[in-house]
Amino acid sequence: MNLLFQILPFISTSFIVISAILVAIGWVLIIKGNREAHKRVMQLGALAALIFFIMYLLRVFILGSTPYAGPDWLKPYYLVFLLFHIVLATTAGVFGIVTLVLGYKEKYAKHRKIGRFTSIIWFITAITGLSVYLILYIIYPTEHKKSLIDAIFGM
Repeated sequence: MNLLFQILPFISTSFIVISAILVAIGWVLIIKGNREAHKRVMQLGALAALIFFIMYLLRVFILGSTPYAGPDWLKPYYLVFLLFHIVLATTAGVFGIVTLVLGYKEKYAKHRKIGRFTSIIWFITAITGLSVYLILYIIYPTEHKKSLIDAIFGM
């Protein structure tokens, strides 16, 4: 089980990074005028983000969330950083869905306008998400985790 605690966060974080890379590639493709390749790459980017989200929810529900284990004096800064990441991730997710829907409905003017904003938020989300992973699992790793099931039912 300990190996699972180490591998799942790495895999899920990898999907967010892959998603951001695919969004960057999609951006370059549309600038070059390759609409079909842009569409395929952005679909793959959205799929990678969805895989991350599903893995994240399952991991937190089954295995638990990982508490901050760094120095106490850094904890307030980490918590503000984490809140910033959560707000950005939520915003990017909502805007991502809206951007995808606009693209599928071929409302390209709105898609292009919102897509630029969405992409930038997504890049920042990926960077802050990777940073959270590094802080929790590489820089200040901890063994203490409590699953949501345990937390709710007191198991």
